Amino acid sequence: MCGRFTITIDLEDLRVYLEENYDISELKGEFDLPRFNVAPGQDVITIINDGAKNRVGTLRWGLVPSFAKDEKIGYQMINAKSETLHEKPSFLPSFRSKRCVILADSFYEWKKEDTKKQPMRILFDDQKIFPMAGLWNTFIREDGTKLHTCTIITTEANELMKPIHERMPVILSEEMRKKWLDPRQTNLYELSKLLRPYSPEHMRAYKVSDMVNKAGYDTPDCIIEIK
Repeated sequence: MCGRFTITIDLEDLRVYLEENYDISELKGEFDLPRFNVAPGQDVITIINDGAKNRVGTLRWGLVPSFAKDEKIGYQMINAKSETLHEKPSFLPSFRSKRCVILADSFYEWKKEDTKKQPMRILFDDQKIFPMAGLWNTFIREDGTKLHTCTIITTEANELMKPIHERMPVILSEEMRKKWLDPRQTNLYELSKLLRPYSPEHMRAYKVSDMVNKAGYDTPDCIIEIK
């Protein structure tokens, strides 16, 4: 699964990245940056395509299906397995028409070591930002207010991740994320072929402090490597 991640850039870095990669030249709304320990239930930076252009904003992490009776179910739906998206009523409508990418520059996973679980940080060698494949949805509360939420899609682990955990988030290449965001892409079989493990080349992992176990702890200490 993917239960924590980081996006350690500042607002200016985000502006440059979005203009160069998504043709987004204007930022609207508030973006809390940098983030060293993003947790479920928090707002995450997300990109969708409205059919004419890419748009950036924030969605709450933890998808709440339209038919849900309690929005707290989102805490149980922070991830969606790529292999079963077409089978799950909670995810299928979004798979068809509400696809997004969630921006990160690393994610955390916990490796079993004897009697403890050691938190690990996984990132690219150049520490660049990458898009994780996601789904989004709008839930309408009883009072009529709207809640916009998302989930991160996971796939089987690549060779780097296998000693750490059996799953990892789907990280999209530039070509893949363009197809993923394109609302004209409606062939679910073809879209499913995009949801594969990212090549481990130029990726690395290292141990970090147990401080990341605390959802409210969000400081640069979280990403310091433990030798």
